[in-house]
Amino acid sequence: MDLLRIIIAILLPPLGVFLQVGLGKHFWINIILTLLGYIPGIVHAVWVIAKK
Repeated sequence: MDLLRIIIAILLPPLGVFLQVGLGKHFWINIILTLLGYIPGIVHAVWVIAKK
């Protein structure tokens, strides 16, 4: 299941984080990072998914 979330995180980082943690602080951090740059959003999303 984590592999599917990581693939989703690469395509749409906030969705991958949302599926892992819901509407918590990591989701909002990821939204901001994705708006600032796509790559930081991906890195943060994969980190959140791998950490849990």
